Amino acid sequence: MEVQETRVQTDRVLTIPNILSMARLVGVPLFLWLILQKHDGWALLVLALSGVSDYLDGKLARRWNQISSLGRLLDPAADRLYILSTLFGLTWREILPLWLTAALIAREAMLLVMVGILRRHGYPPPQVNFLGKAATFNLMYAFPLLLLSDGHGWLPSLAAIFGWAFAGWGTTLYWWAGILYVVQVARLVKADATAD
Repeated sequence: MEVQETRVQTDRVLTIPNILSMARLVGVPLFLWLILQKHDGWALLVLALSGVSDYLDGKLARRWNQISSLGRLLDPAADRLYILSTLFGLTWREILPLWLTAALIAREAMLLVMVGILRRHGYPPPQVNFLGKAATFNLMYAFPLLLLSDGHGWLPSLAAIFGWAFAGWGTTLYWWAGILYVVQVARLVKADATAD
């Protein structure tokens, strides 16, 4: 039985979910190196293991009541670092166009500004919402497929079709979630201004 949303957040650092998140972070430079060296099979394996650990760390944190402040930072940080390293690697190899990479990086820059505004007003970073998770999952499907599309034959062609579909959905959802964060931050700042 799943623990309900009334779970208590802990300040413990050494929990199984946090260790899984830390392992995902350690895999980021390895993953990027594998992409740049064109060891695509190994890069896909590292990415797949990252996806499994991403699922497990959240699931276990909720089930074992080990949601922590550190975990709430590590999980989205790992997601973003995998996305950024994949963007860099696939753009470097000219699999992704520069405009798509720029659009996704611009969204990340916008969120960094929002986090800075929240900190200035004494608020923590916004929690990852369902839309943001859906966007991340779409991009995490898009990137391996686009990596597989770097070749000739029916499999790379099929991977390109599905990879670009997921990339389009993921980018759209990514920006949509980002705009919702901006709206959320604007409301908090406005509420603070009226309270003064």
